Amino acid sequence: MSAQNVETTEGPAVIALGANLGDRRATLAAAVRAIADLPGVELTAVSSFIETPALKPHGVDTDAPAYLNGVATVLSALPPHALLDALNAIEHANGRVRDEHWGDRTLDLDLITFAELQQSDERLTLPHPRAAERDFVLRPWLEIQPDAVLPGRGRVDALLSALTGETPTEGAETGEGR
Repeated sequence: MSAQNVETTEGPAVIALGANLGDRRATLAAAVRAIADLPGVELTAVSSFIETPALKPHGVDTDAPAYLNGVATVLSALPPHALLDALNAIEHANGRVRDEHWGDRTLDLDLITFAELQQSDERLTLPHPRAAERDFVLRPWLEIQPDAVLPGRGRVDALLSALTGETPTEGAETGEGR
């Protein structure tokens, strides 16, 4: 993917939320409230939360605490890098530390898409480079946007089906709700 120097200044965005330490449900609820309270950001939808095993660089880690994952959609007047900074500040306010790559965390907020933007720089790649490989991103996203498209990759329902081998309505387990 080539880098684009022009940054979109506003548009719809998809944010993945996850937590596997502490009171996961309370942390995710606080994060959703904090996202909704961001100046220039309008929260438009929040999925249910699904429980998934921890994913580490070597694969699934059944010894690590399980995650609660979900997706939120927003309309942002902030440009992508400013939105990313705001999401990182919410993570930090909720005790996120970055000691270990893909380590356990109190809160993880990933900017998945921003409008139709496809860009890559040292801080941000859009769309998120592993979103198409993550059931825990695709499934909740599909719940709130049945016709969603991952820019450059295709329809979310087709990506989920290719990933899991199931139709998007199968296995739609939602462990804990909003």
